[in-house]
Parts: sequence; structure tokens; C-alpha cells
Amino acid sequence: MAKLSVSETTTFRWSLEEDATAYSAVGVPAIGVWRQKLSDVGAARAAQLLAEHGLEVSHLFWAGGFTGSDGRTYRESVQDASDAVRTAAALHSRCLVVCSGARAGHTSNHAHRLVKDALIEVAPMAEDHGVTLAVEPMHPGCAANCTFLTGLDDVLRLLDAVDSPWVKLVLDTYHLGHDAALVERIAQIAPQIALVQLADARRPPRGEQNRCLLGEGKLPLRAIVAALKAVGYDGYYDVELLGEDVEACGYPSLLDHAKAAYADLVGA
Repeated sequence: MAKLSVSETTTFRWSLEEDATAYSAVGVPAIGVWRQKLSDVGAARAAQLLAEHGLEVSHLFWAGGFTGSDGRTYRESVQDASDAVRTAAALHSRCLVVCSGARAGHTSNHAHRLVKDALIEVAPMAEDHGVTLAVEPMHPGCAANCTFLTGLDDVLRLLDAVDSPWVKLVLDTYHLGHDAALVERIAQIAPQIALVQLADARRPPRGEQNRCLLGEGKLPLRAIVAALKAVGYDGYYDVELLGEDVEACGYPSLLDHAKAAYADLVGA
């Protein structure tokens, strides 16, 4: 059955402890754990804390950077991804979000080869731990520092090349919902979807991401969710909000709105 999740990037300034307490208090059943916050408490304490609050972990965010764009070597990034798989399993999460890294001066073919080879190497460990590697494409207007995978077809070609049932994709409505063809393609890509992230936008991104409250933007969220329900998607719907349009909202009100919007779009 589909479940609501909220990403810790939504409550950017809170700690993992604050997130767990607040999410549980308002009845959010699952959390997307951000490794930056996790590092402050450690995986063992985090697992205990989340269990105490009755929170499932929809995904762990993130691993990747296989192109070296964040300053790490290819081997360091692969090792980090392997560590992240083990961490996800320790948190009882079945999903690890992966960002490829920017092109970083590589040719397009070489950048794709680096990411493909890394995923092929990490996938057997992911299978052993029951963790799906979920590759996230991003809108070209805000992808420059994170990934060269800027469209659905980019990721589908990568998944075909890797050819593992343990490597799938993230459907983030903020990044992919600007494509008018997305709704019609959901039936085709449904088997490849590991995680759905919900966000809205008043305009396409230009530089920094600027998401808005669900239902207050121009993205066809209702049609996207209806298409997902029609093909039987029953995974997590993770609400991920960040940017100037939501920065003025208090975090408690963001959580309340996310819960109400999820109930309206998906069902209680």
C-alpha cells in the first residue's frame, strides 16, 4: 500500500532527532533520511531513534558522484556507495538514491561509462542487502552540479545498459513533471520506478531549485498520481520541498500541509 514519506531536506535546519519527533507527532509514517544529518548521530543510534518513533525509512539520500565532480576519485565514490548500501540496510530502507555527478569535463560517453560501471559494480552488493539503487534525473535548469542525467530517456538508457533489477529510477515530479509527455509515459516506465518524490513548482528551475507547496504550482500532480495509481504503484510518495517559495513557511506547517496534500492526491 502506498505511504506518505517526507524527506529530511524539507526540514533542512532541523536535526534528525527533531525530524523524527516532529514527523511522528503529526502522523507522517515514513522519512527520507539524509546522510548529512545521519552523520551527526550514526546509523545505529538513528535506527534506534526511528524505531522508537515508529518511522519507516523510505530511502537514504544520497550516494554517487562517480564522475569525480565532487572531488572524490572514482574508487572513493564506489566505496562510499557500497558503504551507503550497508547503511540503508541498517536503517531497514530498501532504497538508496543515486546522483551520477556532473560531467566534470568528461565526454558524454565517458561520463555514462563511469556511472554504468559503478552501478554494475555496486548492484550485487545492493541485491545482497535488499536495497534498490534509485538513480535520480534532474531538470537541466538545476542539474549542473549534481548530474548530467537531465531527462527520463537519459536514465532509461543507463538502466538498460546496467541491466539489473536492483537499479531503477526516482520519479521526482519537480524534475520530470515539466515534461508534458510524462503522464502518458508512466505506464511504460512503471516497472523502473523505485521511488516517487512529490513537489510542485510555479515555474521551471533556473539555477537553484525552488519548489512550492503541493497544489500551489503548475505541475500536473493529480494526473501524475492518477497514472501511477492506474498502473498499481504502491510505494512511497516522498514529499521533498526546498527553495525560497517554502523557506518562509514554518516546518510544522510544512508537515501539516504535506500530510493534507498527500491525503487529497493519493488517499489517506
